[in-house]
Amino acid sequence: MLSDPFLQAPTPESVNVVWFTEFEGTAHWLELGQPIETKISATSRQLSRLREDEFSYTLQTYSELTYRPIWRHEVEVKELKGNQVLPYRVVSQDGELVQRSEVFALQSSPSKGQPLTILLTSDHQLMPMVAANIQQAAAIYGKFDAVFHAGDLVNVPDRASEWFDDCRGRSFFPVLQGKGSVQLGDRIYQGAQILQNTPIFPCIGNHEVMGRNSPSEPLHLQFKNPQPRAIAEENYLTQQTEFNPDYPQPNPPFDPDLAAQWITDQSFNFQTYQEIFTLPPTSAPQKQYYAVTFGDIRLISLMVTNVWRTPEENPKIAGRYKESLEQLTTPENWGHGQFIFEPITPDSEQYNWLRSELESSDFQQAKYKIVMFHHPPHSLGGNITPPYTDPQAYEEYAPDGTMRHRRYHYPKDDDYIIRDLVLLLENAGVQLVFYGHSHLWNRFQSPSGMHFLETSNVGNSYGAHVGDNPRKMPAFVDHQNDLPVGNPNGLDPITPTIAPLLDQAGQPLPYIASNEMTVFTVLETATGLVKSYYFNTRQGNAEVTLFDQFRLSHD
Repeated sequence: MLSDPFLQAPTPESVNVVWFTEFEGTAHWLELGQPIETKISATSRQLSRLREDEFSYTLQTYSELTYRPIWRHEVEVKELKGNQVLPYRVVSQDGELVQRSEVFALQSSPSKGQPLTILLTSDHQLMPMVAANIQQAAAIYGKFDAVFHAGDLVNVPDRASEWFDDCRGRSFFPVLQGKGSVQLGDRIYQGAQILQNTPIFPCIGNHEVMGRNSPSEPLHLQFKNPQPRAIAEENYLTQQTEFNPDYPQPNPPFDPDLAAQWITDQSFNFQTYQEIFTLPPTSAPQKQYYAVTFGDIRLISLMVTNVWRTPEENPKIAGRYKESLEQLTTPENWGHGQFIFEPITPDSEQYNWLRSELESSDFQQAKYKIVMFHHPPHSLGGNITPPYTDPQAYEEYAPDGTMRHRRYHYPKDDDYIIRDLVLLLENAGVQLVFYGHSHLWNRFQSPSGMHFLETSNVGNSYGAHVGDNPRKMPAFVDHQNDLPVGNPNGLDPITPTIAPLLDQAGQPLPYIASNEMTVFTVLETATGLVKSYYFNTRQGNAEVTLFDQFRLSHD
């Protein structure tokens, strides 16, 4: 088997079990009970976009982009009783070969009032300290009831080995299933057996989104090369006769399925993410946002993320603030700035869905109201700039008409997260906004009491931009619009309440941004406490330290 089973989409009466193989097989099923009382056949399908290339860390060497056949198997276990824990294992057969997993435990969604421990994590991306982070979290808590993951599960989402068997021992599923192998100092960390017994609720970060599809270009270049849907739609109208020569010329009939696929392939997609995970049902079909009740929690997972571009000036690379000078005459190669993948403006489908969810009885009656997305509303990290809004392009030309620059401005007053989303969440009584993206730990609180938590320093950090460590940005950027240091959206970071790290002057730091120290955070619903711990991965005898906690208040 390519993975152990993992749990998905629990309801009060059911839970889904998913696993993967590298063979189609003749039969796949789940065995329930001990002794085995029930056998349930699996539904299987082949994943469509997983590939490897010469940059894959695999035991097999690939000299070119190669499709990798992987099958996904899923069983929905129904008619479960509340809080009933049952042993299970999965079985895959290929002719005479029969493979069985170990025995794990499953249960339906917990009932209200049941004390839960929820692991809050993000930005794994096969980073070196993640296995230590997960292993130490499990060592402290023993087990979790759910994992809330705020995006960036892997680095290049269509590279199969990043999910299953990267030979550096850092792949997503092995680390969260206790089968990783990462040496830090004199110690090897394996992660922990979590997903086999615990459902995971993810959201889309920028690293779940692939760019323009290619039959030959290396995967990391495809990942870095998305363009807005609107640009692909415009190109479709002018190029459809070229990619569909069988249609009568010069005006071929419109084929909506062909058009949708071409536009997706020429813009961006999150197809692998969609194929791997079974998300909770939503009233917004085919959209990657959802809401779910889990015990006393109402969790809302949004798609709030944009493409990542370098903030620095580079004549060869499309950046946040300007196009590559070498590509000014080839618009088909433009990056179009740091554009947004899914709108969250008040006229958008996602915003209207969210507003309806916030008005629902499921949300309003929940004890804990949590919203999770990837992009930070408040942060000391580098990825909070520029403002979260649509890039506004402006161009400069030489007297002979040659383009000199194509630059992008992001008006601060049009930041959709701050202007629209945060206000909506605050008015609805959301207690915690949980996010990632900048690879550090810091938290904030609004005057009304809503908490903002970024706990993404799980594997490596790009630093906190305070003092003499300004964010990198071109000289032409307005520093009143994009602040070089601090949180550009106004709130001051909160100093950890128990054991903050100290700066060189002995003063407590309101953040953790370390490439030796890893941080994990847990919500305990019995008390409403959100607890954050750090652990020094380079010190073999270092203790896991509780350094911050705060309580989610409720009526």
